[in-house]
Amino acid sequence: MADMTDEELLDGMAAGDQASFEALIHRYHAPLSGFLQRHLRDQGRAEDFVQETFLRLIRQLKERKPPDNVQAWLYRVALNLCRDYWKSAHYRNVQTSFAEPPEQRDTTPSVVELAERQETRKEIQHSLDSLPEVQKEIITLRFYQDLKLQDIADIVSLPLGSVKTHLYNGLRKLKSRLRPDQAAGIDTKGGGRHEHAKR
Repeated sequence: MADMTDEELLDGMAAGDQASFEALIHRYHAPLSGFLQRHLRDQGRAEDFVQETFLRLIRQLKERKPPDNVQAWLYRVALNLCRDYWKSAHYRNVQTSFAEPPEQRDTTPSVVELAERQETRKEIQHSLDSLPEVQKEIITLRFYQDLKLQDIADIVSLPLGSVKTHLYNGLRKLKSRLRPDQAAGIDTKGGGRHEHAKR
């Protein structure tokens, strides 16, 4: 199953093959969960949205409307679930009801390096959060999920040229907000390691 294409797994799912369904979930569950946790900062809700995304895929197949690009389709559905949630009254109530708990910091020397790495991650996430939503989404999909630029264009429903512009502008802003040692690894061309293969 691991060497089957997404299309073959979808065909198997449409024919009622449980193993194909499980293989597709195995392939996309962790990446989708990581993407949603980065966006929502709520592990439980991220897991709920992963389940909902797969349920919507099953519904599509039952209606005999298999997506052309299942990876892009899954991320697009997950992203739309986030956007709908952020617009909801429940989200606004949660935001006003709870202050963030104070940070728990372990001061033993053995975790100093880990704490520093956490701090860097937090600062990068904070800088990401300060970007316009579309730039944050594109950077997250490109660098954390390692998706092709064309797939990202499909997910966020923008032309490829606009995605490249948003990616470049977002990375430039991100680089200007981070300390020089943090920004050293950020490539403002948006290429990353696999760019030639990805385009």
